[in-house]
Amino acid sequence: MALRHDARRGALMMLGATACFAVMGACVKALSARYSFLELMFFRNVFSLPIVLAAGLRMGALLRTRRLGGHAVRAFTGMVGMACAFFSLTLLPLAEQTALNYTQPLFVILLAIPWLGERPGAMRWAAVIMGFVGVLAIAAGQGAGRGVAAGGAGMLVGYLVAALGGFFAALSTMLVRQLSATEASTTIVLWQALMMTAMTGLALPFFWTTPSLPDLAMLVLIGLIGGVGQVLNTEAFASAQVSSLGPYTYTGLLWAALLGWLVWGEVPGVAMLAGSVLIVGAGFLVLRGEFRRAR
Repeated sequence: MALRHDARRGALMMLGATACFAVMGACVKALSARYSFLELMFFRNVFSLPIVLAAGLRMGALLRTRRLGGHAVRAFTGMVGMACAFFSLTLLPLAEQTALNYTQPLFVILLAIPWLGERPGAMRWAAVIMGFVGVLAIAAGQGAGRGVAAGGAGMLVGYLVAALGGFFAALSTMLVRQLSATEASTTIVLWQALMMTAMTGLALPFFWTTPSLPDLAMLVLIGLIGGVGQVLNTEAFASAQVSSLGPYTYTGLLWAALLGWLVWGEVPGVAMLAGSVLIVGAGFLVLRGEFRRAR
């Protein structure tokens, strides 16, 4: 699809996508005590598949490819990243888990050094250091406030897994860059959706818990709203440049804080707020560098 260069449309699409992903995360967290995160992933993938397929076909996407192995590796890294995100939601407050998701662009910078032979400048190194200091601030603040006996150990595992999810999301991004040399973005999205549905479906019999009707409705909602968010996200990047959309992605942190407070009474502490400011600030430094390079 040709880039429309419609900044307003891109911003609206990204705001909608970010809101969808925040609501999806809240639903996943609400069900995580009763169902395996792998079962939640299956419903996320299988019920988003019709939406992604319909949107892809409307945009003229084709499944024909000569790089099936590349699509499989990209789908696997995407599945591991999603598994880390869903599992960390079982251990962490919604806003903190969302903040740690924003480490992805920092890992992209680090992976680009051996992968693409890039040499980050001072601004990019400053962004990486700032972002990871933010992660440590969030983790240290919770660890000091709760202690291992009060659940701090489980939360530290959650922080590590959430950060690992950022790494695999960045790895998936690098693989998309490789595939994009010969494949359309819609083709990449379609193969990812099909393969991730198949992968989680194979694992499902080992972790299946029969859901109640109210829970089944929420499981379907996870897939549908995740699919809508994925389509809106694709439409956003098809409408405007990445550098102009970056700031809108951080509204997810606001949505997560609001939902966490309304549903679970989670009030962000000083450490979480300070760490989030550092992580978001690091993201803006990365975007500023991208904008300068684009110019």
